[in-house]
Amino acid sequence: MTASAIKSGMTAAYGGATWSPRGSERADFVEAWGDWGVSSECGALRAVLLKSPGPELDQIADFEAAQMRAPLDPDRARTQHGALVAAYEAHGVAVHLVPGSRPDKPNALFCRDLMLMTPAGAIIARPASTVRAGEERYVTEALGRLGVPILMSVHGAGTFEGADVSWVGRDLCFLAEGLRTNRAGAEQVEWALRSLGVEVVRVQLPFGTMHLDGVLNFPDRDLAAIWPRRTPFPVWRTLHERGFRFVEVEDEVEAQGCLPLNFVALAPGKILMPTGGERLRARYHEAGVETVEIEVDELIKAGGGIHCMTAFLRREEV
Repeated sequence: MTASAIKSGMTAAYGGATWSPRGSERADFVEAWGDWGVSSECGALRAVLLKSPGPELDQIADFEAAQMRAPLDPDRARTQHGALVAAYEAHGVAVHLVPGSRPDKPNALFCRDLMLMTPAGAIIARPASTVRAGEERYVTEALGRLGVPILMSVHGAGTFEGADVSWVGRDLCFLAEGLRTNRAGAEQVEWALRSLGVEVVRVQLPFGTMHLDGVLNFPDRDLAAIWPRRTPFPVWRTLHERGFRFVEVEDEVEAQGCLPLNFVALAPGKILMPTGGERLRARYHEAGVETVEIEVDELIKAGGGIHCMTAFLRREEV
């Protein structure tokens, strides 16, 4: 406040003596918006957003055209998703559901792709395929009802899917370009993240890899699960320089079939993972990680695993 403003007798609305300037964003974030925010892949999980599969699964005429891995049993898929919701709730995670979507959008259950939660709000994705175009609207509406702030929506020629970002910690994340996230989309997301003080390491995914979360995950604060020959080298180098330990995929048939790398950390050193990944589960145990298993084999036929289906809304910082 300048002396001239005070002497002028201006009211507070015009910068007068009782004008109250706003401080740092976090200072009033929780009061204004609620306790939301994510800056890691393994901090204690408090709240998630899921989309329960509905009648849209019954209307799939061509599973290949729907970009799914195999024909699936809709009723069994819905039962397994209900068990996933129950598993989260049993471990103290608040589950918020996207209430609906278009009947021609059967992939909408993969919520991770449709948004990215940051420490200061959500970035809305713009899926790369025409098959999934428009799914992001329903996630946006759900976030609005919850009161989650939206930082930006990827737009224009940009495409971006949330599964192409992996948080290392409050100061660092990886952002991948590939089939689902193009350069224009990555540049928009990088700008938003850097504005929050996050160092962004941009990497390229090899041909035939869908998302970054299919080749990289974090079961603990100093432990990364990676897929050799698929995980971008800058990821390994950056984590190695920070003293991370590694669990490596050894059985590619197992990894591709039941997606044991596509887990969700419930807390540092404790993960929720699909059944069937015995070899990788053994590596997790050797590294000191506790595993909770759930059957999602029918849902995996749709093209993704537990991590793909889960949009994080709140994690404790690590």
